[in-house]
Amino acid sequence: MTPLGDILAAQIAAEGPMRLDRYMSACLLHPEHGYYATRDPFGRAGDFITAPEISQMFGEMLGLCLAQAWLDQGRPAPFVLAEAGPGRGTLMADMLRAMRAVPGMVEAAQVHLIEASSTLREIQRETLAPHQVTWHDTIDGLPERPVFLVANEFLDALPIRQFQRDGDGWAERQVGLSDSGTLTPGLAPPSRLEALEARMSDTALGDVVETCAAAVNFTETLAARIARQGGAALLIDYGNWHSKGDTFQALKGHEPVDPFAEPGEADLTAHVDFEPLAQAAQDAGAAVSGMTAQGVLLERLGITARAQRLAEALSGAARETHIAAHRRLTHPEEMGHLFQALAIVAPAAPLPPGFDPKTI
Repeated sequence: MTPLGDILAAQIAAEGPMRLDRYMSACLLHPEHGYYATRDPFGRAGDFITAPEISQMFGEMLGLCLAQAWLDQGRPAPFVLAEAGPGRGTLMADMLRAMRAVPGMVEAAQVHLIEASSTLREIQRETLAPHQVTWHDTIDGLPERPVFLVANEFLDALPIRQFQRDGDGWAERQVGLSDSGTLTPGLAPPSRLEALEARMSDTALGDVVETCAAAVNFTETLAARIARQGGAALLIDYGNWHSKGDTFQALKGHEPVDPFAEPGEADLTAHVDFEPLAQAAQDAGAAVSGMTAQGVLLERLGITARAQRLAEALSGAARETHIAAHRRLTHPEEMGHLFQALAIVAPAAPLPPGFDPKTI
């Protein structure tokens, strides 16, 4: 096993099986051996490619979407322009470039990044070198002023718990040790869980339900800030509405791998359930959109017109790559439907452009 695997195996041997959310958190964020603490995972040389790395158009469209929300709320100045899980800083750089088309916006923006990885912070510092940037470990560090935030492929990496239906109860999935000492998933004894009582009506024996308290808490904190201070947030991730099924997965070298085989060496994610996030935002006093497919959102924001304009200066292989990037971001058979978006805004403000109206 990996060095982190040895640490986790020793802990399990001493304390008993480990909850899945604690396993996931250790694999991603262990200070010495965690996945994000030790590498740049993005791009063709890494383990996965995110939308901002596919094309500049993604960040440009989201930047203009936030710009319209800023205009709709009276051009507050100064304001916090924030990103949670900013990767290499590519998305923020593309948004800032697009926002320069809106007089006064970049000058009023104070850039804040929520990033726990010191390795990625250094890369972000280089990408955003022309701008003054403040980093935070959590959303709680953001200053008290209007906040316009984007979180792209951030929520899917937050630790989840899994529960499997067993009669009238739920057996929680855990990580234990096999007879040979390797890490292996298993189930705790079933019990009745008040938090999942409502799911008895739409699940059957063996069905799996995932919960992510960290995503709900993040959204609730963000929405309360927006309700109190003004602003808007765009949450984009692969996911669905009303979780059901096992979506826990690991990626290494752009290929799916066993999430328990090499702790700390693969990216661990799960699909985002947008339903409890929308409910948390609404309960916190903010206004919320309906879940909107990424492809639909980008088309409404004008990505095809932008793609056509950029294509005018391209030819040959560069043009073909550009056309493929547009398709990958928007087509229903690629990222267009797999990825969904949710908008959160101040209570009296209109939704950002491109979003469906709320469904709860």
